[in-house]
Amino acid sequence: MTDATIKRLSASESDFNSSLARLLAWDDSVDHQVNESVRHILHEVKTRGDQAVLEFTEKFDRLKVGSVSNLEMDQSRLQQALETIPRDQRVALEKAAERIRDYHERQSQKSWQYEDEDGTVLGQKVTPLDRAGLYVPGGKAAYPSSVLMNAIPAKVAGVSEVIMVVPAPEGVVNDLVLASAAIAGVDRVFTVGGAQAVGALAYGTETIPAVDKIVGPGNIFVATAKREVFGVVGIDMIAGPSEILVICDGKTNPDWIAMDLFSQAEHDEQAQSILVSPDAEFLDAVEASINKLLPTMERADIIRTSMTDRAALIQVADLKEAAVVSNRIAPEHLELSVEDPEAMLEHIRHAGAIFMGRYTAEALGDYCAGPNHVLPTSGTARFSSPLGVYDFQKRSSIIGFSAEGADRMGRVASVLARGEGLTAHARSAEYRIKE
Repeated sequence: MTDATIKRLSASESDFNSSLARLLAWDDSVDHQVNESVRHILHEVKTRGDQAVLEFTEKFDRLKVGSVSNLEMDQSRLQQALETIPRDQRVALEKAAERIRDYHERQSQKSWQYEDEDGTVLGQKVTPLDRAGLYVPGGKAAYPSSVLMNAIPAKVAGVSEVIMVVPAPEGVVNDLVLASAAIAGVDRVFTVGGAQAVGALAYGTETIPAVDKIVGPGNIFVATAKREVFGVVGIDMIAGPSEILVICDGKTNPDWIAMDLFSQAEHDEQAQSILVSPDAEFLDAVEASINKLLPTMERADIIRTSMTDRAALIQVADLKEAAVVSNRIAPEHLELSVEDPEAMLEHIRHAGAIFMGRYTAEALGDYCAGPNHVLPTSGTARFSSPLGVYDFQKRSSIIGFSAEGADRMGRVASVLARGEGLTAHARSAEYRIKE
């Protein structure tokens, strides 16, 4: 078995910035044929509803049923799954759900108002979305953690109805996913997948109701469909490949760091794992650990490709420069595997999730730490946040002028409106000005 050949970069090299840019480059353009196929599917679902969903489900999932209502799973089926999965799995799911719920309850935003000196009332009304759609990969793939991470914040936010879609190729459903839906409080489940499921959630059909926002991971067809329907509905994000960046002072067990890098590399060949350290000998030690541990991994081929094509070991002058490099990358997952992570935290500006200290493996955040594992990728942590309760709430401004306030501020509005040449705006405000 061949070793992984990992790129070495040094922040002291004159071409470091260009080398880093090449390392981070990722082509997120969608194949023309995928685009055309997705647009066709969405158009059919939008115009033909249930019938189109049935035809695409038979074509892609080899599942033939008489009506879309036959693709809906009732709550008793979800409970059955919860009761039949192994006890240790149920306990783990329930413990993870408890922690995720506890964390997200602290994110809830409340409506607020205040009154100014004229008695004018101003404020903000925070309202949950009426209905959210959750896409979950199906078949042999089992992502119960994604169900918990997407559905629980929606329910904490007060969303009345969470509708889950999950493909069931040839009728195969995963009980772990269904059990997670029961624990998370998902209201309705349809065994529909692919772009047709996204279309059904976005536009609504005779049986599947339209939602206000679609969240959850999926393949290239699902991601492309979400991009296409954005604007008709909200979406969580357009996710790129998984990423991890570890900053280490050279004092953590190199096997631990190698496995932390593997934890993202095993997702797919495009995943990116980066280690930044001021200790050159430690970088050597981690590289040795990578090649020692690689043959022991079930997904060794995927990890090797990911590590060879997209990983890097970066040497910096000190931990302060490590923070500068990290902020440039704005990683999805950032591990601060250092003696004093709190001191380093103040220098970190851009990261989806920050894992503090040597004992905080990123994998804990994927499943049961509590914070959401749906995180911004591809540098979008510069302006984006993890999925949270706030993504399932919207805000309406509250404005209530008193007579005195309308008089005082009407004079201001009149001047500004006339300056913009909008006479009706001006006169509307002027009607309420006292003579």
